[in-house]
Amino acid sequence: MAEFRVAILGSTGRGDYGHGLDSVWQKFPNCEVVAVADPDEPGRKRAQERTGAARVYADYRELLEREQPQITAICPRWVDQHRDMVLACAEVGSHMYLEKPFCRTLGEADEMVRACEMRHLKLAVAHISRWSPQLDQVRRLIEGGEIGEVLEIRARGKEDARGGGEDFWVLGTHVLDLMLALGGNPEQCFAELFHEGQRVRGEHVREGNEGLGPLAGDRVDALYRFRGGVTGYFSSRRGAGGNPNRFGLRVLGSKGMIEHTSGYGNPAWLLKDVRWAGPEGPGDGGWQPISSQGLGRPEVLTATGYDGGNPAAALDLMESIRRDRQPRCSMYEARGAVELVLAAFESHVAGKPISLPLQARDNPLVRLPR
Repeated sequence: MAEFRVAILGSTGRGDYGHGLDSVWQKFPNCEVVAVADPDEPGRKRAQERTGAARVYADYRELLEREQPQITAICPRWVDQHRDMVLACAEVGSHMYLEKPFCRTLGEADEMVRACEMRHLKLAVAHISRWSPQLDQVRRLIEGGEIGEVLEIRARGKEDARGGGEDFWVLGTHVLDLMLALGGNPEQCFAELFHEGQRVRGEHVREGNEGLGPLAGDRVDALYRFRGGVTGYFSSRRGAGGNPNRFGLRVLGSKGMIEHTSGYGNPAWLLKDVRWAGPEGPGDGGWQPISSQGLGRPEVLTATGYDGGNPAAALDLMESIRRDRQPRCSMYEARGAVELVLAAFESHVAGKPISLPLQARDNPLVRLPR
C-alpha cells in the first residue's frame, strides 16, 4: 500500500486546479491519488484522466468522509472556498497542500489555524519561493555580510491589468512572503490605495475577482517596518509592469544589493555597489548570478517554477508529517502574508500608520466611509 492516500479538490470555472497542485502527486510512488472532487462533471472527468484518481465525487465533503485521505490538495485559486475546504479537511484529519492566497481575512485564518492545531495537522501553502534553493543562498549571502547591513526591501507585483489591489492579493502575497522570509517580524504599516488618481473611498470598493472579497485601487503603496530595523516597500500600479516585469524584490544593503525574482529556481543576482547603481541591470557587468549552488556557480536545477516548486513543496509536506514539524511555508507564514495585505487596507482606512500584529479580523475596506 502507498504511504499516503491523496485526495484532490478542484472547482472548474471557479479557480480550477490552481497552478499544478493536482498533478504533482503522480510523481511519487509512495502516493496514491484515491479520489478527485469537482462540482463540474466535464472538469471532474478531465481531472480524473489527468491525475489517475481511482474515484470521482461532485461533493468534496462526501469525498473526505468516504475516502479519509491522509493528504488533500486544495487546488482552486478562488480564495472564497479555502476556509470551508480547510475546515472540512481538518474535520477528517487530513493534512493539506493549499493554493495561495491563504484566505480572505484574519478571522478566517484564525479558524483555519485553530482547526489544524487542534488535530496536529500540517498545512503547506503554495508560495513556492519558500522552497527555492536560491532563497537559501540569498539568506547565506546576507548573513555573511555580502551586502552589508540590510536597509530596505523593495517589492513589486506583476503590475499587469490586475495592478493595484488585485495584484496585491493574487501575486503580491508571493513577494510579501519573501519579504517576511528576509525581513522578519513586521511592527508597523503605513499604506494608501488610489483609484484613477484619487485616494480610494468607500464608493470605489467592489467585490474582487476570484472570490477575494471587498477590493479597490489601481495603485497600492505600502511601507512596512520590521523589528530588526529594516524598511520594506510594496507597490503596484495597473499597467506599469512592462516586459519583462519587475515581479520580485530587491534587498538593499549598506554595501550592495540582491535582486530575487519570485518563484522556484528563478534567477537571483548580487551587485556589490554601495550606490545601488551598477551597470544596466542583472546579467551585466558587476551583477553576479546566484544559482541554487551559490554565488557565481553554474545552475544544476532542471525544473523551475511550479514544475520544480510543487514537487519540492509536496516532498517537504510529507517529511513534515513524518517528523512532526512545520512545512517551510506553513499556515503561519501564509497568515503573515495575508496580514500584510490587510494591514495596508487598515492603514488606508485609518489614514495613519498602524501597529502589527493587526487587531482587526475583518477586511478593513468594508469600514471605509463613502
